[in-house]
Amino acid sequence: MAQQTVAKEDFEALLMDSFIDNEPLEGSVVKGTVVAIEKDLAIIDVGLKTEGRIALKEFGQAGRDGSIEVGSVVEVYVDRVENAAGEAVLSREKARREEAWVKLEALHTANERVEGIIFNQVKGGFTVDLEGAIAFLPRSQVDIRPIRDIAPLMNVPQPFQILKMDKRRGNIVVSRRAILEESRAEQRSEIVQQLEEGQVVDGVVKNITDYGAFVDLGGIDGLLHVTDIAWRRVNHPTEVLTIGETIKVQIVRINHDSHRISLGMKQLQADPWEGIEAKYPVEAKFTGRVTNITDYGAFVELEPGIEGLIHVSEMSWTKKNVHPGKIVSTSQEVEVVVLEVDPDKRRISLGLKQTLANPWESFAEKFPVGAVIEGEVKNKTEFGLFIGLDGDVDGMVHLSDIDWQKAGEIALDDYNRGDMVQAKVLDVDVEKERISLGIKQLSTGEIADASGDVGGIKKGSVVTGTVTEVNDGGIEVRIADSEMTAFIRRADLSRDRNDQRPERFSKGEKVDARITQYDRKTQRISLSIKALEIAEEKEAVANYGSSTSGASLGDILGAALKDRDKE
Repeated sequence: MAQQTVAKEDFEALLMDSFIDNEPLEGSVVKGTVVAIEKDLAIIDVGLKTEGRIALKEFGQAGRDGSIEVGSVVEVYVDRVENAAGEAVLSREKARREEAWVKLEALHTANERVEGIIFNQVKGGFTVDLEGAIAFLPRSQVDIRPIRDIAPLMNVPQPFQILKMDKRRGNIVVSRRAILEESRAEQRSEIVQQLEEGQVVDGVVKNITDYGAFVDLGGIDGLLHVTDIAWRRVNHPTEVLTIGETIKVQIVRINHDSHRISLGMKQLQADPWEGIEAKYPVEAKFTGRVTNITDYGAFVELEPGIEGLIHVSEMSWTKKNVHPGKIVSTSQEVEVVVLEVDPDKRRISLGLKQTLANPWESFAEKFPVGAVIEGEVKNKTEFGLFIGLDGDVDGMVHLSDIDWQKAGEIALDDYNRGDMVQAKVLDVDVEKERISLGIKQLSTGEIADASGDVGGIKKGSVVTGTVTEVNDGGIEVRIADSEMTAFIRRADLSRDRNDQRPERFSKGEKVDARITQYDRKTQRISLSIKALEIAEEKEAVANYGSSTSGASLGDILGAALKDRDKE
């Protein structure tokens, strides 16, 4: 009985030893010895009952020596202890991958560089061998600038930065660009420390854009802005610079944080704006070349580096709403007058029209007030006529100055654009550029006497008129024995508010009214029935009663009317 118990325990021990020996091998990396090489296979002994076979290509890597020989000790990955053929299933590739992942994770955690080899091109980038682990290199992470030919970088060991690792998915993303940028930043920082603002250095034009040029200062680029190329206007850097050209520049500004460097060429030349006020005094005339035309004016180069602006308002005396391009053209030589100089803002205001005579001054000298002119009706508006005059200027005949007898709106209908008319100069305002003309002033008016009074009647006189028109605002009457008309407003139709109704008058009815206003210049008359009634009442009270007589206002007015009828 005791012997059976001992035999049972020995069998269990042997079985457990067998499990312990075999269990940890599958799925693990072990060391094995190359016992033979047959054609393209290596026979590896890892201490199992049978050897395993591994293809020789698994021992080589792109760009690395993968040669082995009998007796070499190598690490392999045990997939299975025994397959259907009774052989161990081994993998050198998986062994290297497991080993590499552990090493790469440590480097990634420490944010350190790794070494790898670009060995294949795939969609969107390239594959990199990181000593067994395969990583993806996006095309955008190959270099700082896009590279057309990747061939020189293939199969060459070089450093990379791990951007992302996902062991569960087996993904690794690396960057070569991050390494270059880091090296470049270190190099730029070192170069920048050696440069100073105001220093003059030589550089090579590396790239040209619309706004300037990038200049290589020996490992670091500086920007030469188009405005700093020359004191004169430069429309595009290619007018002065060419790629590959070596130029001398001054360091204008250095930003030590961003490592940006601003350069200048014009700073190496004398500033033409120094003493500009003495060189270009106000009101002096100069000749310049038109360099640029805008909506608001034209720029004129007086000398290299010195430009002035002719504002659109200073280009022509008479052309007010015309684009500057219709008056001058680019590269045209023009004579200008200096209007203002601002050395602080580096601005010169120029005038083109000031080189010509002021047409309003010339007109005033040639045609003083009272002179008679002839011109063509250029335009007809609701407030008068515009007549073309000598010197390409216009004069205006206001509605009130067209005709003595006719209302302005009616008289305006007698004229059309293109008609040749005569008029008298009433006023010339050179400062405001206005010329006032009058057509009716060519005659004295049918009822005006030598003294200028209407029919000998002065302000306050009473006239009789015939109603010619009735409207809501009042009535229009024609003064007896004349062709002149006057308008009596509703408020002037009667002293009594209830009688201030235009409809109580009819066309053809005769009315008496008092002249309340007379404008000798325009020959306009203002009439008022109300003023006449008030005046008559005052006169009646003065002649036929007093405040102490006891007579009523009706009695007084009645007596006054009887006396007037007797006359």
